[in-house]
Amino acid sequence: MSVNTNENRAYSDSSEKPKKSTAKLVIKILCYVLCAVLGLGTGVSLYVYKLMGAVGFVNTPFVSKDKYETIEFDDLDNINLDDGDVASSWKDGGHTRVYVNPKYPIKKVAQKDSKVENILVFGVDSRGTDDVTCRADAILIVSIDHRTDSLKMISLMRDTGVKIEGRSSTDKLTHSYAYGGVGLLINTINDNFGLDIQRFVMLDFGSSSNLIDMVGGIEIEVTPGEVKYANHNIREESELLGRDVPLLTHGGKQTLDGVQATSWARIRYLDSDYVRSGRQRTLAIALMNKVASYGRLEQTALLEDSAGMFETNMNAMDMMRIAISAMEVLGNVREYRAPSDGMFRVQENPWMMIVDWDAQLKNLHRFIWEES
Repeated sequence: MSVNTNENRAYSDSSEKPKKSTAKLVIKILCYVLCAVLGLGTGVSLYVYKLMGAVGFVNTPFVSKDKYETIEFDDLDNINLDDGDVASSWKDGGHTRVYVNPKYPIKKVAQKDSKVENILVFGVDSRGTDDVTCRADAILIVSIDHRTDSLKMISLMRDTGVKIEGRSSTDKLTHSYAYGGVGLLINTINDNFGLDIQRFVMLDFGSSSNLIDMVGGIEIEVTPGEVKYANHNIREESELLGRDVPLLTHGGKQTLDGVQATSWARIRYLDSDYVRSGRQRTLAIALMNKVASYGRLEQTALLEDSAGMFETNMNAMDMMRIAISAMEVLGNVREYRAPSDGMFRVQENPWMMIVDWDAQLKNLHRFIWEES
């Protein structure tokens, strides 16, 4: 996770400068390693907002459980989410802002285990900088586990049927973000999956593409069957970003640039959303390994260039603490998908995954907290 330490600050006492510069460099390196670890989703990195003067911190309201239960929420039953696009684009270099709806604050929940921290990292299916009230996409939980010294990545399927505050019937998890912003998304995840998330990182695929380009692309094994579908997404993203990106010409292991990589990870119609979530995790691990292979000066330069791309509600102290924690477990990455095979059925109309919650929660909690 990158942290801007205000490189232009002047020091009146020149004898202090080497000491402070060294400290700043260490801070940046630690935080960028976290950026690599948490940079998941539609292809992507975690944006690191500010330690001393950068942008990207999002102030999200929190309320206690007791106060949350007294809130009168809007009736969301009359909202219908269409698949429409918007006219705006990222050609000017902007990114989609996180959607914070003050009517839906984050409900405070206690951390279940002091040695296990769960952080939400998600993308959005926006089609432009003005498309703020869009669906959540590439929903992942990054779990830093110091009991097993592992980093766990859990994909939550966007079409999972869940209970959403304000909706009288089961609805898709992805819709909760469009209905009530990041607060309603986090509360919906915690309430349905029995989790303890309080912190998040949000990104769009325009920012994701840019970060992958900054590291010179990432190596991905592309199957011959994926080429056609990846190229369809490449054409779409190229138009949105105002760029002329080369199409893929063959399968096999190859280095993909940012648009190619995120287009590959977004493939939906070749196989299934389950395989798609696996592509997203594969991309995240490839990016993580690429950044980890960099020297300190390269990581610092990359940090400077990537500042401002993503948004988070983590403050500087949170980022420092999590960065150090993530470094300690970086060598052991484990993956999971929910709902898991055999723990859901498919509802055709509307298409939705109906979960066997008793079995799924037991299995998921065993993976995260090693519960028996």
